[in-house]
Parts: sequence; C-alpha cells; structure tokens
Amino acid sequence: MVDWRVVAGVAGSLLAACAVATGAFAAHALRGQLDAAAMELWRTAVNYLFWHALALMLLALVPGPESHWRKAAGLAFLSGIGLFCGSLFALSLGAPRQTGMLTPLGGSAFLFGWICLAVLFARSRGDAR
Repeated sequence: MVDWRVVAGVAGSLLAACAVATGAFAAHALRGQLDAAAMELWRTAVNYLFWHALALMLLALVPGPESHWRKAAGLAFLSGIGLFCGSLFALSLGAPRQTGMLTPLGGSAFLFGWICLAVLFARSRGDAR
C-alpha cells in the first residue's frame, strides 16, 4: 500500500526545489531571451509550482489515518502542477497556443485538490498518527 504522507512529503519537497531552480533559471538564463509576456507566464508557473509543492507538504502533515481524500488531494495537486505549470512553462518557451487548453484543466485539478484537503482536515481528529 502506498503511504501518501511519504509520497506527498517527498514530492512536495522535490517540487519546491524545482520551483527554486526554475525561478533561478528564468532570472539568469532566460533574462533577455523571452519577452515580458513570456517571462510573466514563467513567473506564474513558478509561483503556482511553489505554492502547490507546499500544499503537498501540508498534505503530508495532516493528522489522521490514510484515506482516499489524502490520495485524491495528492493526485490532484500533482496533476495540477503537471497540467497548469507545465503548460505555462511550455507556452512561455513558444509551444503552440493550443497548449493553453491544458491550463484550465490544471487549475481545476488545483481546486479539486484544495477541496479534498479541506475535507481531509474536517475529517481529521487532530491525532498525530
């Protein structure tokens, strides 16, 4: 059985490192290479990547037993990062405009993840198991 606390904690930590790396990459390697609109897309992707990496780490810390809510939140946050952030990174680097059709799917995944996290908190009993 997969321990979603471990998955969320490890994935969140590694994705936070990726957020720092992609932000630094833009600040140093992409400056002057991308126009202002593309840099703004990149910054938005980095911000959402970082916040949702933190959400994954928070998910790992919610007390209570394993549940389908924890798994659903984790999968939703990971999917959102891939779809939302990935599409914005791709668009900023010149991917076809149709790539932008993935962005709202990723945003919807983020919303679903936050709702699942809220349910998980509501159902937790405050014990530190």
